Amino acid sequence: MPENPTGVAVLVAGGGGYTRIGIVKEALPAALWLTAQGITAFVLTYRLPREGWHDGPLVPIQDGQRAMRLIRANAERFRVDPNRIGVMGFSAGGHLCGMVAARSDYRSYTPVDAVDDLSARPDFAALLYPVVSLGPPYDRTTTRRSLVGETPTLEMSEMWSLQTYIKAGCPTIFLVQADDDQVISPEHSRVLDEACREVRVPVEYHRFAVGGHGFGIGQSDAPVALWPRLCRLWLTSISVMR
Repeated sequence: MPENPTGVAVLVAGGGGYTRIGIVKEALPAALWLTAQGITAFVLTYRLPREGWHDGPLVPIQDGQRAMRLIRANAERFRVDPNRIGVMGFSAGGHLCGMVAARSDYRSYTPVDAVDDLSARPDFAALLYPVVSLGPPYDRTTTRRSLVGETPTLEMSEMWSLQTYIKAGCPTIFLVQADDDQVISPEHSRVLDEACREVRVPVEYHRFAVGGHGFGIGQSDAPVALWPRLCRLWLTSISVMR
Protein backbone atom coordinates (compact mmCIF):
# COMPACT_ATOMS: atom_id res chain seq x y z
CA MET A 1 0.00 0.00 0.00
CA PRO A 2 1.36 3.49 -0.86
CA GLU A 3 2.55 5.64 2.00
CA ASN A 4 0.07 8.13 3.38
CA PRO A 5 2.06 10.81 5.24
CA THR A 6 -1.04 12.96 5.72
CA GLY A 7 -3.39 10.40 7.26
CA VAL A 8 -6.16 11.81 5.05
CA ALA A 9 -8.57 9.70 2.97
CA VAL A 10 -11.05 10.77 0.31
CA LEU A 11 -13.91 8.83 -1.29
CA VAL A 12 -14.30 9.94 -4.93
CA ALA A 13 -17.49 9.71 -7.00
CA GLY A 14 -17.62 10.46 -10.71
CA GLY A 15 -20.68 11.90 -12.43
CA GLY A 16 -22.88 10.68 -15.25
CA GLY A 17 -26.42 11.70 -14.33
CA TYR A 18 -26.91 8.46 -12.37
CA THR A 19 -27.03 6.61 -15.71
CA ARG A 20 -23.31 5.82 -15.77
CA ILE A 21 -20.23 6.69 -13.68
CA GLY A 22 -17.43 8.93 -14.95
CA ILE A 23 -14.55 6.78 -13.76
CA VAL A 24 -11.99 7.43 -16.53
CA LYS A 25 -12.46 11.18 -17.03
CA GLU A 26 -13.29 12.26 -13.47
CA ALA A 27 -12.93 9.79 -10.60
CA LEU A 28 -9.66 8.11 -11.56
CA PRO A 29 -7.74 11.31 -12.43
CA ALA A 30 -8.97 12.84 -9.15
CA ALA A 31 -7.85 9.76 -7.23
CA LEU A 32 -4.40 9.90 -8.85
CA TRP A 33 -4.10 13.60 -7.99
CA LEU A 34 -5.11 12.94 -4.39
CA THR A 35 -2.56 10.14 -4.15
CA ALA A 36 0.13 12.53 -5.41
CA GLN A 37 -0.77 14.81 -2.47
CA GLY A 38 -0.14 11.96 -0.02
CA ILE A 39 -3.86 11.26 0.41
CA THR A 40 -5.40 7.79 0.26
CA ALA A 41 -8.12 7.79 -2.39
CA PHE A 42 -11.02 5.38 -2.85
CA VAL A 43 -13.07 5.40 -6.06
CA LEU A 44 -16.76 4.67 -5.42
CA THR A 45 -18.42 2.44 -8.02
CA TYR A 46 -21.99 3.01 -6.92
CA ARG A 47 -25.15 1.30 -8.07
CA LEU A 48 -27.48 3.23 -10.35
CA PRO A 49 -31.20 3.86 -9.75
CA ARG A 50 -32.37 2.46 -13.08
CA GLU A 51 -30.55 -0.86 -12.82
CA GLY A 52 -33.57 -2.54 -11.22
CA TRP A 53 -32.51 -2.48 -7.56
CA HIS A 54 -35.30 -2.81 -5.01
CA ASP A 55 -34.49 0.51 -3.32
CA GLY A 56 -34.32 2.43 -6.60
CA PRO A 57 -32.99 5.98 -6.08
CA LEU A 58 -31.68 5.14 -2.60
CA VAL A 59 -28.97 2.77 -3.81
CA PRO A 60 -26.27 5.38 -4.59
CA ILE A 61 -26.51 6.95 -1.13
CA GLN A 62 -26.60 3.49 0.43
CA ASP A 63 -23.32 2.67 -1.30
CA GLY A 64 -21.81 6.01 -0.32
CA GLN A 65 -22.73 5.59 3.35
CA ARG A 66 -21.53 2.00 3.45
CA ALA A 67 -18.23 2.98 1.81
CA MET A 68 -17.62 5.72 4.39
CA ARG A 69 -18.23 3.26 7.22
CA LEU A 70 -15.97 0.63 5.66
CA ILE A 71 -13.13 3.14 5.34
CA ARG A 72 -13.53 4.10 9.01
CA ALA A 73 -13.72 0.47 10.10
CA ASN A 74 -10.42 -0.22 8.29
CA ALA A 75 -8.69 3.05 9.15
CA GLU A 76 -5.76 1.32 10.86
CA ARG A 77 -5.27 -1.04 7.93
CA PHE A 78 -5.34 1.86 5.45
CA ARG A 79 -3.19 4.00 7.77
CA VAL A 80 -5.66 6.88 7.78
CA ASP A 81 -7.12 9.07 10.50
CA PRO A 82 -10.82 8.15 11.00
CA ASN A 83 -11.46 11.82 11.76
CA ARG A 84 -10.00 13.05 8.46
CA ILE A 85 -12.03 11.23 5.84
CA GLY A 86 -13.75 13.28 3.16
CA VAL A 87 -15.64 12.98 -0.10
CA MET A 88 -15.08 14.44 -3.56
CA GLY A 89 -17.80 14.29 -6.19
CA PHE A 90 -18.33 15.52 -9.74
CA SER A 91 -21.71 16.46 -11.25
CA ALA A 92 -24.17 13.72 -10.21
CA GLY A 93 -21.32 12.34 -8.09
CA GLY A 94 -21.27 15.76 -6.44
CA HIS A 95 -24.97 15.37 -5.68
CA LEU A 96 -24.28 11.94 -4.20
CA CYS A 97 -21.34 13.12 -2.07
CA GLY A 98 -23.35 16.14 -0.96
CA MET A 99 -26.22 13.93 0.14
CA VAL A 100 -23.82 11.63 2.01
CA ALA A 101 -22.42 14.68 3.78
CA ALA A 102 -25.73 16.39 4.54
CA ARG A 103 -27.72 13.24 5.39
CA SER A 104 -25.13 11.27 7.32
CA ASP A 105 -27.59 10.66 10.16
CA TYR A 106 -30.15 9.12 7.79
CA ARG A 107 -30.32 5.31 7.84
CA SER A 108 -30.66 4.59 4.14
CA TYR A 109 -30.37 0.82 4.59
CA THR A 110 -30.84 -1.87 7.23
CA PRO A 111 -27.56 -2.44 9.12
CA VAL A 112 -25.55 -5.37 7.78
CA ASP A 113 -22.93 -5.84 10.49
CA ALA A 114 -20.98 -4.00 13.20
CA VAL A 115 -19.46 -1.69 10.57
CA ASP A 116 -22.83 0.01 10.28
CA ASP A 117 -22.57 1.20 13.88
CA LEU A 118 -19.88 3.64 12.71
CA SER A 119 -20.54 7.15 11.46
CA ALA A 120 -21.04 7.73 7.71
CA ARG A 121 -20.39 11.47 8.09
CA PRO A 122 -17.54 12.86 5.96
CA ASP A 123 -15.28 15.36 7.70
CA PHE A 124 -15.23 17.55 4.57
CA ALA A 125 -16.74 17.57 1.09
CA ALA A 126 -15.35 18.85 -2.22
CA LEU A 127 -18.12 19.20 -4.81
CA LEU A 128 -17.29 19.99 -8.44
CA TYR A 129 -20.09 21.32 -10.68
CA PRO A 130 -22.61 19.37 -8.58
CA VAL A 131 -26.28 18.81 -9.21
CA VAL A 132 -28.01 20.45 -6.24
CA SER A 133 -31.69 21.18 -6.87
CA LEU A 134 -34.11 18.79 -8.56
CA GLY A 135 -36.95 21.30 -8.49
CA PRO A 136 -37.92 23.95 -11.04
CA PRO A 137 -36.40 25.93 -12.63
CA TYR A 138 -33.24 23.87 -12.19
CA ASP A 139 -34.75 20.47 -13.00
CA ARG A 140 -33.51 20.02 -16.57
CA THR A 141 -30.93 17.42 -15.64
CA THR A 142 -30.45 13.73 -16.29
CA THR A 143 -29.99 13.37 -12.52
CA ARG A 144 -33.56 14.57 -11.94
CA ARG A 145 -34.93 12.13 -14.50
CA SER A 146 -32.91 9.26 -13.05
CA LEU A 147 -33.96 9.89 -9.44
CA VAL A 148 -37.55 11.14 -9.60
CA GLY A 149 -38.72 10.57 -13.17
CA GLU A 150 -40.21 12.85 -15.79
CA THR A 151 -43.14 14.32 -13.86
CA PRO A 152 -42.27 14.34 -10.16
CA THR A 153 -44.29 16.15 -7.54
CA LEU A 154 -42.70 19.20 -5.97
CA GLU A 155 -42.46 17.23 -2.71
CA MET A 156 -40.53 14.45 -4.42
CA SER A 157 -38.17 16.93 -6.09
CA GLU A 158 -37.47 18.64 -2.77
CA MET A 159 -36.86 15.27 -1.13
CA TRP A 160 -33.90 14.74 -3.46
CA SER A 161 -32.64 18.34 -3.54
CA LEU A 162 -29.38 18.73 -1.66
CA GLN A 163 -30.00 22.22 -0.30
CA THR A 164 -33.06 20.89 1.57
CA TYR A 165 -30.76 19.04 3.98
CA ILE A 166 -28.11 21.65 4.67
CA LYS A 167 -28.18 22.43 8.38
CA ALA A 168 -25.85 23.50 11.15
CA GLY A 169 -23.25 20.80 11.76
CA CYS A 170 -22.90 19.73 8.14
CA PRO A 171 -19.30 19.17 7.02
CA THR A 172 -17.39 22.09 5.52
CA ILE A 173 -17.78 22.30 1.74
CA PHE A 174 -15.45 23.23 -1.13
CA LEU A 175 -17.46 24.17 -4.20
CA VAL A 176 -16.35 24.82 -7.80
CA GLN A 177 -18.34 25.60 -10.94
CA ALA A 178 -17.94 27.53 -14.18
CA ASP A 179 -20.45 30.20 -15.17
CA ASP A 180 -20.58 28.88 -18.74
CA ASP A 181 -21.63 25.36 -17.69
CA GLN A 182 -24.28 24.37 -20.25
CA VAL A 183 -25.11 21.02 -18.63
CA ILE A 184 -25.64 21.91 -14.96
CA SER A 185 -26.70 25.51 -14.45
CA PRO A 186 -24.24 27.44 -12.25
CA GLU A 187 -27.33 28.39 -10.25
CA HIS A 188 -27.04 24.96 -8.60
CA SER A 189 -23.81 25.99 -6.89
CA ARG A 190 -25.23 29.39 -6.01
CA VAL A 191 -28.23 27.73 -4.32
CA LEU A 192 -25.93 25.48 -2.31
CA ASP A 193 -23.61 28.32 -1.36
CA GLU A 194 -26.55 30.37 -0.08
CA ALA A 195 -28.00 27.41 1.84
CA CYS A 196 -24.66 26.88 3.59
CA ARG A 197 -24.21 30.54 4.46
CA GLU A 198 -27.75 30.80 5.79
CA VAL A 199 -27.04 28.21 8.51
CA ARG A 200 -23.32 29.07 8.85
CA VAL A 201 -21.94 25.87 7.38
CA PRO A 202 -18.39 26.75 6.27
CA VAL A 203 -18.26 26.90 2.47
CA GLU A 204 -15.57 28.00 0.03
CA TYR A 205 -17.14 28.68 -3.36
CA HIS A 206 -14.95 29.27 -6.42
CA ARG A 207 -16.73 30.65 -9.49
CA PHE A 208 -14.88 30.62 -12.80
CA ALA A 209 -16.09 32.50 -15.88
CA VAL A 210 -14.96 29.80 -18.31
CA GLY A 211 -14.64 26.05 -17.98
CA GLY A 212 -17.88 24.47 -19.12
CA HIS A 213 -18.97 21.14 -17.65
CA GLY A 214 -16.92 18.06 -16.93
CA PHE A 215 -13.53 19.78 -16.77
CA GLY A 216 -12.31 17.30 -14.16
CA ILE A 217 -8.61 17.61 -13.43
CA GLY A 218 -6.16 19.04 -15.92
CA GLN A 219 -8.57 18.98 -18.87
CA SER A 220 -8.81 22.72 -19.45
CA ASP A 221 -6.53 25.57 -20.49
CA ALA A 222 -8.81 28.01 -18.67
CA PRO A 223 -8.18 29.30 -15.13
CA VAL A 224 -10.62 26.66 -13.83
CA ALA A 225 -7.73 24.20 -14.14
CA LEU A 226 -6.31 25.84 -11.00
CA TRP A 227 -9.00 24.35 -8.78
CA PRO A 228 -6.93 21.37 -7.53
CA ARG A 229 -4.32 23.76 -6.09
CA LEU A 230 -7.11 25.80 -4.49
CA CYS A 231 -8.52 22.59 -3.06
CA ARG A 232 -5.21 21.66 -1.51
CA LEU A 233 -4.89 25.12 0.04
CA TRP A 234 -8.42 24.76 1.38
CA LEU A 235 -7.57 21.40 2.96
CA THR A 236 -4.65 23.09 4.66
CA SER A 237 -6.79 26.00 5.83
CA ILE A 238 -9.28 23.67 7.53
CA SER A 239 -6.40 21.73 9.17
CA VAL A 240 -7.03 18.52 7.22
CA MET A 241 -3.60 18.77 5.59
CA ARG A 242 -0.84 19.47 8.08
